[in-house]
Amino acid sequence: MDKLVYKFHEPQRGDVIAFHPPIQSSAPFIKRIIGLPGEKVEIKNGTVTILEADGSHFALQEPYIKQTPAYSYTSIVIPANEYFVLGDNRNNSEDSHYGWLVSRSQIIGKAWITIWPPGLWGASRNYTQPASVVTTAVN
Repeated sequence: MDKLVYKFHEPQRGDVIAFHPPIQSSAPFIKRIIGLPGEKVEIKNGTVTILEADGSHFALQEPYIKQTPAYSYTSIVIPANEYFVLGDNRNNSEDSHYGWLVSRSQIIGKAWITIWPPGLWGASRNYTQPASVVTTAVN
């Protein structure tokens, strides 16, 4: 866990983070940042779409997920210093689609190495959306 990285820049979409969840838990959670402050997240028909404040939107390209989400959800506009997170195992993850967000102050750090399951040991799969993803205006 890199506990210093967010002293130099803000958390980014695609980062895998450890955080103290806003729900009762005896251990930190590890999830991926999906939505950033000022955005809304919509999950529909297996696709996660980011709705930006200017009315533009784009669907996330997510090669890291186990399977597409089998649920629908639309978030509120994410407040300043809050983040919308989802687990990569979308259909078996207690995450922001249950109605909660992660406060910036609750983030412990950014994952940089994966040790479980043993067959996937190695660098953590933090992911940045490709530059080819173009936002489009909502009609």
